[in-house]
Amino acid sequence: MSAVRERLTDALYGLGWSAVKQLPEPVAAGLGRRIADTAWKRRGKGVLRLEANLARVVPDASPERLAELSKAGMRSYMRYWMESFRLPAWSAERVRDTVDVKDAHYLTEGLAAGKGVVLALPHLANWDLAGVWVTRALGVPFTTVAERLKPETLYDRFVAYRESLGMEVLPHTGGSAFGTLARRLRAGGLVCLVADRDLSESGVEVKFFGDAARMPAGPAMLAQQTGALLLPVTLWYDGTSTMRGRVHPPVDVPETGTRAEKTSSMTQALADAFATGIAEHPEDWHMLQRLWLADLDPAKGPDA
Repeated sequence: MSAVRERLTDALYGLGWSAVKQLPEPVAAGLGRRIADTAWKRRGKGVLRLEANLARVVPDASPERLAELSKAGMRSYMRYWMESFRLPAWSAERVRDTVDVKDAHYLTEGLAAGKGVVLALPHLANWDLAGVWVTRALGVPFTTVAERLKPETLYDRFVAYRESLGMEVLPHTGGSAFGTLARRLRAGGLVCLVADRDLSESGVEVKFFGDAARMPAGPAMLAQQTGALLLPVTLWYDGTSTMRGRVHPPVDVPETGTRAEKTSSMTQALADAFATGIAEHPEDWHMLQRLWLADLDPAKGPDA
């Protein structure tokens, strides 16, 4: 990305954070839909990639159905952004009224046991809102990691934004994140990780909707090394102002096998839980990048 484009990107995000939260909520929601529909009609790289990914999730979908899903997917993606720009001003009561999570007892009981909990989520609906539900509705702080964005000022905006929501944010790169996460878990803390796309190119190969993909090994390795509970979480919008979610049963550490074999088995279990939620609500999966190994261009990397 050129320096000019980086500055423009940062300026646009800054405008979003400063302006969108000042708009009346119906106006912001309508603006999000218009932006989504315009992007969808232009058929840019992100929209085409989203449709290609959805074709794997819904293999029997007609071209017309895929177009419907991708349009709904772009609207869901822009809803994520419009909500996220406004989240710092939401009260704990607003969050409790907006988020409904099934089987949250897995999380609360795991934290009460004092061994630490790892929540692993795919890019479904609004994972930032789910994080605010944890910090404001449950009153539980947590630690997460963030991808290094360019320009650096944009990354700093994201870190400041998430820290304002009660999250401790570590950079994905640099090598120290894993050790810090492990320490938080050994102290009985909570770690939340978006885990359906590997950014390291050294993740675990899994079978995902019938084909090979890579997902990060971190959640499984943290659970093995610290004894923390590993819980998959899926989210979705229900057609109203409410976002719903489900905490899935714990992914147990296998009793036998090498560390690599255990990590592979546990990561596959996460992928299976993610696939269940994505198949039920494909329009809320915001995967606008290449994911499956067959789609990756080794010369250009996962964002090609």
